[in-house]
Amino acid sequence: MLRMSSSFIRTLREDPAEAEFASHKLLVRAGYIRRTAPGIYTWLPLGLKVLRKVETIVREEMDAAGSHEILFPALLPREPYEETNRWSEYGDNLFRLTDRKGADMLLGPTHEEMFTLAVKDLFTSYKDLPISLYQVQTKYRDEARPRAGLLRVREFIMKDAYSFDIDDEGLERSYMIMRGAYQRVFARLGLEIVIAQADAGAMGGSRSEEFLHPTPVGEDTFALSPAGYAANVEAVTTVAGEPLDADAIAALPAAREIETPGVTTIDALVSFLNENAPREDSRAWEAVDTLKALVYVEKTPEGEESPLLVMIPGDRQADEKRLETALAPNEVRPFTDEDFAKYPNVKKGYIGPQGWGLEANGYRLLLDPRAVDGTSWVTGANREGAHALGVVAGRDFVADGFAEVAEVRDGDPSPDGSGPLTLTRGMEMGHIFQLGRKYAEALGLKVLDENGKQQVVTMGSYGIGVTRAVAAIAETNHDEKGLAWPRAVAPLDVHVLATGKNQEVFEKAEEIAAALEAEGFDVLYDDRPKVSPGVKFKDAELLGLPTTVVVGRGLEKGVVEVRDRRSGASREVPVEAALAEILAELRA
Repeated sequence: MLRMSSSFIRTLREDPAEAEFASHKLLVRAGYIRRTAPGIYTWLPLGLKVLRKVETIVREEMDAAGSHEILFPALLPREPYEETNRWSEYGDNLFRLTDRKGADMLLGPTHEEMFTLAVKDLFTSYKDLPISLYQVQTKYRDEARPRAGLLRVREFIMKDAYSFDIDDEGLERSYMIMRGAYQRVFARLGLEIVIAQADAGAMGGSRSEEFLHPTPVGEDTFALSPAGYAANVEAVTTVAGEPLDADAIAALPAAREIETPGVTTIDALVSFLNENAPREDSRAWEAVDTLKALVYVEKTPEGEESPLLVMIPGDRQADEKRLETALAPNEVRPFTDEDFAKYPNVKKGYIGPQGWGLEANGYRLLLDPRAVDGTSWVTGANREGAHALGVVAGRDFVADGFAEVAEVRDGDPSPDGSGPLTLTRGMEMGHIFQLGRKYAEALGLKVLDENGKQQVVTMGSYGIGVTRAVAAIAETNHDEKGLAWPRAVAPLDVHVLATGKNQEVFEKAEEIAAALEAEGFDVLYDDRPKVSPGVKFKDAELLGLPTTVVVGRGLEKGVVEVRDRRSGASREVPVEAALAEILAELRA
């Protein structure tokens, strides 16, 4: 059995200075993990036991779903990632290094390329398909701002799986099999999950879903409708009106410019218009009548830079994640004073869409989907101290495209018509993709079909954050005293405490602990002879094993105490019946 007196377990009474979330604080204080560097953690014995139990659940469900486990190296060559363009598309998140011979290498962030090449090397016929492969392995991403303990890190363990099928119908079957396996994994881990539509991003593919654990500390925001629609905010599409036809647009009043000296914000513009240019329909001007100009420098993966104008309704803010998703793999940064000086025709505070889209020389204009042809707006006039009224999309300016950049709000209509949206915070636990043929085409993964012709294989990708799951379980299962592990993932089954100085107490505690171990249960025995009962109780509450057995003062009355860490319930049981009652509880 594991004895506290000789184990590598040390608890802390104070929270680590850098810790923000409960999971981070408690996993460090209880001696489950130890910080090595920003975003990099050492797994201590108890933490490793929890991690291995999570891995076991994941493996069991993956095996049951017919997937086969393999293991790729973490240190990888550059060439396959060049072929899929991810050497550059990953940007600064990719750990790049050079070996002693000058060859470029990387630490794997994901392994699509490796899985694809493995199947390419070994499979040649449609008869070999379908096949599903997975690994549980360490990944590396150079996170710019690692924080929150295990939730945003540079090194983490992930289960990634890939399916390979001859056609789209096969991919759909494989996808749904894996989707069901994920639901079973998270049910066994005791984590509430919402399956939300997601943007495929740099991964590509035709379908993408996230498995989100609702929690106030989640880094993602997702939208729910009363009828069950669920999507990450990056994937929520705007419900826009119908565009007007050419005749209707031609009948609209011409745009006109007005002088607006010193008016450089939306709020100031609305106030100015209501005071100096009231609407003919007597309705007050509102921020929603305006188009807000967001000007950026857009950078391609090849390093080319050019100005980008994004225009959204003035009553909304830009959502940084939606912006990143809409423009991936390109990167953007807001215009600086130096950029405004470099582009003097871009008038800060008075920027309008006229002259930016399509015909502009190297400039791009992207519109909010609400700005369909025929919609009329107040915009900047592209000259100092002036705005334009009645600027009509499709007549006075033409965009290069639409972009989902504006924030999603509570009460916005669901894209599927199922009612108003409610926004909720969530933690991403898993992500599945119908990749299609992107990686197979890039790397030449083809097999002979039933007609003897070369056919590009279609793929699915499926990931679960294993280390993140440990943090999520800890975040969900704790109180003010410490952790409270679900039995399925607890590092050990029962914590036996010997509280007192009487040798008989220690003998009886060891007897019970040994008997429980003989029955196949993992036991932590607090046998420290010179540690007070109060300290032992605090450590037990902090460590959070599901069942605690206290052998102490009650032994004189012929009883021991049995505590349930999760419910807080406590009861005394006769010594002679203690083993039977404890075993019944552990086996329930």
